[in-house]
Amino acid sequence: MERIGDDMMFEEILSRLPAKVVCQFKCVCKQWCYELSTPKFVLIHTRRVSNLLQKKLLSLNENTIVVDDIVYGNLEVDTRKVVTFPYDVEPSFLIIIGSFNGLILLCIRRTDANELVLWNPTTRWFKLISDDYFSHYFGRHDDTGGMYVDEHNDLKVLHINCFAGAVTVHVYSRHNDLWRKLSFLKGCLFGSSFYSWSHGIYSGKTIYFTVSNYWIPPGECNIVAFDVISESFSILRFPERIQAPWHCCSIF
Repeated sequence: MERIGDDMMFEEILSRLPAKVVCQFKCVCKQWCYELSTPKFVLIHTRRVSNLLQKKLLSLNENTIVVDDIVYGNLEVDTRKVVTFPYDVEPSFLIIIGSFNGLILLCIRRTDANELVLWNPTTRWFKLISDDYFSHYFGRHDDTGGMYVDEHNDLKVLHINCFAGAVTVHVYSRHNDLWRKLSFLKGCLFGSSFYSWSHGIYSGKTIYFTVSNYWIPPGECNIVAFDVISESFSILRFPERIQAPWHCCSIF
């Protein structure tokens, strides 16, 4: 019988297994632990997971973090689990900014400083990605973002901040472990405290945000689109008679 190659083993067989089983296989040997932790394997595994009909819903309560299974669009309350965050912090001090293929982008609100964290609740993997420019209070409606994989298979984190009337955009590269600043729409007033941003929704190489103004003019709704290829923003017309959604949890 012909021996199965390493590429076939990791990319075609182990990448199809649930995340918890993959974590167990990391204990086989040092080589397996290394191979199952590479960005290439993580990318292949997350893409396979994203195509499954079973999703997970993560909710932040006052004192607990709960994960529910969603199967064929139905919430399975019997499988509800309480998970532990990797840092000693109350869930009430956490803000969900975005999610993508099993990863959650969170903000930890602290008295002295705020931190951004990438977290996989299933595998318990996490990484602090904060930088020097994260120095002010993070607001639930002032900070948002999204995640995506670029054409070079590099995981990117998009962070949008609205402060003092200005919109500031940075993108993080997991490969380079660095942030860089991007340009936003000129002459746009979306940085005003009158506007509220939703979480980013990734679809077709684009991340979409709803930006709503409930003050002046009342009921104004917009769609801001971020093209992950050109790294540029545009404004789309919001469908009439559709209210902008509010987000209090995350599906991953």
